[in-house]
Amino acid sequence: MKTIRLSVKTSAHTQMLDITGLVQDAVTKSGVKNGICTIFVPHTTAAVTINENADPDVVRDFMMEINKIVPWEDGYRHMEGNSAAHLKSSMIGFSEQVIIEDGLLMLGTWQGIYFCEYDGARSRKVLLKIMEG
Repeated sequence: MKTIRLSVKTSAHTQMLDITGLVQDAVTKSGVKNGICTIFVPHTTAAVTINENADPDVVRDFMMEINKIVPWEDGYRHMEGNSAAHLKSSMIGFSEQVIIEDGLLMLGTWQGIYFCEYDGARSRKVLLKIMEG
């Protein structure tokens, strides 16, 4: 059971990138028919979440509201100037788990897996651990 590394390239400072297809491809290639897929983001200014992927306005609304809750500039003291990105990443989280059944991710009808960029644009990594069980 090895760790699979996915490369993700973001194109905006803050962005939600649908990576469902990349994760499903990795599950398919793994040959695991029933088990669990853990998705982990090894960055302190990015995150992963599961949310609706049918209506792009959901992503727009999500990003609009998180930027209101944690504005980019708000008197932070962190010298790198990206405290907002660190806060957003911790709020959203660095990992998700999805059940695999019959070789497919068991996501709901409207669900997708999103890589959340909060300090881009950058080249990033997403780590997957696909376990039989």
